[in-house]
Amino acid sequence: MKVEDTQALRFILQDELYLLDEDKSLYSSAPITQSEIQTQQTVFNYLGSNKKNFLVLVRYSEHEFMKDEHLAALESVLGRLGYNRDDVAILNLAKCDIATHEEIVAYFTPGIMIILGQGAIPAGAGDLKFNTIEPKNSIKVLYTFSFDEMMADVTHKKAFWEQMKNL
Repeated sequence: MKVEDTQALRFILQDELYLLDEDKSLYSSAPITQSEIQTQQTVFNYLGSNKKNFLVLVRYSEHEFMKDEHLAALESVLGRLGYNRDDVAILNLAKCDIATHEEIVAYFTPGIMIILGQGAIPAGAGDLKFNTIEPKNSIKVLYTFSFDEMMADVTHKKAFWEQMKNL
């Protein structure tokens, strides 16, 4: 008797069956392998080259990166600290809203992270002390005023500068 479906044998024959070694390959099913799921790493569009792992997070919905006068002010502050545009990465979170804190840190591996304004806090960043440098997982994090707030109030500029000098 020839049976096409090997699963049907158990209904036809009630006794135990033993296969010879040379026949085992005919009846053994190949293990089903699940295709490996690969997650696509997020690619960020940022300004600068991130040579010194210094990340600046901003939020400007009308601009690709920052307002020109705010960028000039930021570059002036960075220049006083010995950094230039190639040393930092400026990421506009308005252009990548779905990015989480974890994804940003994994991509940029920052040693220093400046968050300019409440709108620039990425999802999952946790509680941050305002205008205070604090270590978070080996990253110096400074959550401070946005440039809109600093341009309108000289005391905000001074408070920001005092913290920046301590980086």
